[in-house]
Amino acid sequence: MAAASTGPYRRERSLALRSSSSALYNNLAVLCPPARPPAFGTVHGTSLSLLGNEGPPRQLQARGGGSALSTPLLTQAAWCELPSRVLLVLTSQRGVQMYESDGSTMVFWHALHVPEHPAAHSVFARGIAAAGGRFVCVGTSSGAVLVFDIPPKGTNVTLSEILEQHRDPITDIAAEQGQAPDEAGDLVTADDSGTLCLWSTGEEFTLLGKIPGSGCTCSSVRLWNGIVAAGYGNGQIRLWEAGSGQIRAQVSAHARWIYALDLAPLTGKLLSGAEDSFVHVWQLSRDPDTDGIEIQHCHAECVTDTQVCGARFCDPAGDTFAVTGYDLSEILCYGPA
Repeated sequence: MAAASTGPYRRERSLALRSSSSALYNNLAVLCPPARPPAFGTVHGTSLSLLGNEGPPRQLQARGGGSALSTPLLTQAAWCELPSRVLLVLTSQRGVQMYESDGSTMVFWHALHVPEHPAAHSVFARGIAAAGGRFVCVGTSSGAVLVFDIPPKGTNVTLSEILEQHRDPITDIAAEQGQAPDEAGDLVTADDSGTLCLWSTGEEFTLLGKIPGSGCTCSSVRLWNGIVAAGYGNGQIRLWEAGSGQIRAQVSAHARWIYALDLAPLTGKLLSGAEDSFVHVWQLSRDPDTDGIEIQHCHAECVTDTQVCGARFCDPAGDTFAVTGYDLSEILCYGPA
């Protein structure tokens, strides 16, 4: 796989997958434990390929939810890091699966309501984020966001709340990765129409604001120090003020559909990957004089002939990142040049 590079990163290695990555939004999960190598996960069809920091690669299968006729397709996987524990969460056409972080033990299963005579729209869960110190939020194709209360240990996970503000399928959910300004909220949810909802988490989640969609899908979203970074199907990245919902910057970042965004919490670096084979690294910052939001391009990486579907930083400072692509049977890892 040829790769062209400009700037402060270079290709370091590739990790072989037993199967290629599906063309799904945000199709790369990364867990970065302190002082240990990262673990990776990527979805292919009905299974999740896990490359752990210990032991051989593993496969996790989607749970069928009582039907022996067909195994549902997975839609996403993500590690949810809470203060008391780390869970590996999988979403599918049937429901939500939660495992201990190494995938060895299933902790919880939540089945979605699938009608006996399905309508024209498919049923699925998608969009996963840890929030508020003890919650895991999962989006659904109806637009509802399920809020699960996670105990410090054990399997007594409960569905504590359902957030019903979206009218279109949820695409992504992100919690604040920095320090939220007053009144800015600490969770953002995105949907197929491009609508964004901003929430304050707690015993009850409170809707603080809604940014209307413009008819273009928001496929991936991140939240850092009160800045909402959103990637869209038209290749644009838009930066919004979480507190006011005002747009602060708009960049034509990619020539085709953006599939993944990630943010390095220590530095404000933003990573974007798209169908156009490119991965870009950007620097977000606030102007101390005007409090305006600025975005600067730092690095471009071309993964030749590859539709990028997953891109994640592998450390909190954004010095390393990894990339997956549709039909690509490896994870590509990049580090400092």
